[in-house]
Amino acid sequence: MFEFLFKYPRAVFTKGELVLLGAWPKWVLALFLLAAAAGLAWLIRSRLPQASPHIRNWKAGAIWLLQFALAALLLILLWQPAIMVAELRPQQNIIAVLVDDSRSMAIAENGATRESQAVKSLESGVLNELQKKFQVRLYRVDGRLARIAKLDELTTSAPAPATRIGDGLKQLAGEAADLPIGAVILLSDGDDNSGGIDFETISTFRSRRIPVHTVGFGLEQAPRDIEVNDAIVPSRALADSRLAAKISFHQRGYSGQKAMLSVRDGNKALAAREITLAADGQVQNETLLFDAGPAGSKTLQFTIDPLPGEENRANNGVTRLVNVESSKRRVLYVEGEPRWEYKFIRRAEQDDRILTVVSMLRTSENKIYRQGISDPKELADGFPSRVEDLFDYQAIIVGSVEASYFTAAQQELIQQFVDRRGGGLLLLGGRASLGDGGWGVSSLADLLPVVLPNKKGTFHRDPATVELTPVGADNIITRLVEDPAKNVERWKKLPYLMDYQEVGTPKPGAVVLAEMNAGNKKLPLLITQNYGRGRTAVLATGGTWRWQMSQPLEDQTHEEFWQQLLRWLVTDTPGRVVASVPSQMLFDDGRVHFSTEVCDKNYLPAPDAHVEAHILGPGGAAAQIELTPDPNAPGTFHADWNADQAGSYLTEVTAARANEEVGRDVLTFARMDGVAEHFHTEQNRELLEKLSSQTGGRYWKPQELSELPGEISYSEAGITVRDTKDLWNMPVIFFLIILLRSSEWLLRRKWGVV
Repeated sequence: MFEFLFKYPRAVFTKGELVLLGAWPKWVLALFLLAAAAGLAWLIRSRLPQASPHIRNWKAGAIWLLQFALAALLLILLWQPAIMVAELRPQQNIIAVLVDDSRSMAIAENGATRESQAVKSLESGVLNELQKKFQVRLYRVDGRLARIAKLDELTTSAPAPATRIGDGLKQLAGEAADLPIGAVILLSDGDDNSGGIDFETISTFRSRRIPVHTVGFGLEQAPRDIEVNDAIVPSRALADSRLAAKISFHQRGYSGQKAMLSVRDGNKALAAREITLAADGQVQNETLLFDAGPAGSKTLQFTIDPLPGEENRANNGVTRLVNVESSKRRVLYVEGEPRWEYKFIRRAEQDDRILTVVSMLRTSENKIYRQGISDPKELADGFPSRVEDLFDYQAIIVGSVEASYFTAAQQELIQQFVDRRGGGLLLLGGRASLGDGGWGVSSLADLLPVVLPNKKGTFHRDPATVELTPVGADNIITRLVEDPAKNVERWKKLPYLMDYQEVGTPKPGAVVLAEMNAGNKKLPLLITQNYGRGRTAVLATGGTWRWQMSQPLEDQTHEEFWQQLLRWLVTDTPGRVVASVPSQMLFDDGRVHFSTEVCDKNYLPAPDAHVEAHILGPGGAAAQIELTPDPNAPGTFHADWNADQAGSYLTEVTAARANEEVGRDVLTFARMDGVAEHFHTEQNRELLEKLSSQTGGRYWKPQELSELPGEISYSEAGITVRDTKDLWNMPVIFFLIILLRSSEWLLRRKWGVV
């Protein structure tokens, strides 16, 4: 219809430049238009019958507007309007036709696969029309780009497990850099597994003015499907710890129905619970709690059981890796006075095989009582004053101790312990702690997650009840019961605290997990915050021991809470060697980038270290690579490697200085092929439209392809010629003249002014 009315394809008007070919200058046209407007206004006003001024004015205006529009159109036609546009020379330019040949294109819809629909669209006459005007080159694109002689090679080849549209376009731009490429046609569902098309690739096509026309295949919304988007779980954990995984997913066609969400380690079920599915298309988040179990590399599958009628069941789960460590963690607990809280904290951790609480209790002004020490000399002189002594711990607990108990050097050491060492710091309420202990005016005030009140008397020996905040209901520290709603109720039923402390206002970025109801006031109880490489927390009470004393002997609430809190303090405390990869899951791509941070005994960067990675892969594959130092980040080392085979890989990174080992770290990653194509199987129209619009092309639906051969000729790439196309003889001009004249005549007749 567009070409019938306007004579030329849409691309002529979007890419062309309007010109006037008449010999007379444009200012003469402007004068004629002004004269026509004034003359018609005078003529119409003088001929209209006498009527009320209001009726006369608006009728005159309507008739004048129609007559002037007609006069203006005729005057413009006298100046010979035309459009100048670049057009590809016939048979001198190449049109590259790329057909997505990946596994997602093998999905059947409406009785035919997406790929067969793409082939049928080309064979319906489009390809023949293109070949009449241009040199056509056919390509198949999946994980790479490959030229084919005919479309039959698509159906006979096995579908590739991945789609990398960006890599294919980049390869095409490189291989055809010296060829006259007039345009690119991409037939795909847009399911790209490489994370999208980078700016460099798009810029290459834009700089060469090569338009990429995209043709989309596949349903834009799956009718009945559940798809797991992600599962967020810590990559490292301590043995026998409780872990929380946040699983996000969406569905269509099952709103309000029940489904089973579970996590498994191989054939072993770790946890499962029934969930209610939210509205169609809405991203839903659920949390699963499970035990990490013994040390080792864990391959965890997070899945939602398939429901009746679900067409794609391969996207109902994702796999994640967790490296469970058994290395010992040590917590230094400094307590200023004998009290029940001290006794019950130590009792809660006495059976922990991973975590050891080393404590120093001030029994009098100059005496301390030590427990849990590994050597008679440990803490013999009181709180450590040397880096190597304090940094041997992974966390610090400070009980009812005033800030002045620590020297200025020790306070600086505590600050560096959190910031540089990456350790955890927990401050407890007490009559000599927090605000009453002068911590708010000490050099350590910045460490705290709260702004302490500038007053004394903040510690109260009065009862207070506890309740969780919305954030605390779903946090692993305060998760006593898996179901968030039941967890909130469980905390409300805990025995009251024996005392509480006012801790002021939480800082921006701090997280309040629990609150206290003390009298008519609601006060923060448990507040956490990240600081530097470490983390800090305040527990504004010294009375959690009542949770053990006032409940049945078999109740483990007190033990569970303290185990989870202390493990949160120490789990992420790094060693002297910390290795990492950008992603533990490599989908259809074996490229992996290793990064390692190496520190000396004082946890300062060690740029002179020698760092190696020892890799063990599937089938006994082994490799050893050397990491090179980063000149812009002292103490950081990098290396690139390629995992050729699918499977899990275990990597041990070692660092040494002058033949002395600095430390080592272990990480895991896995390559999985053919998995990503099962996810996001709907047509990614957004990506296809973005690619076409940013390169000067157009997004096409399959039923519109008959117009493509005519429109694709208008491109500024390749070998072109500037063509001038007359506009005066377009059918739309003829229809517009008739419409204006007939409308004006009908109005004059209706109003009786003929």
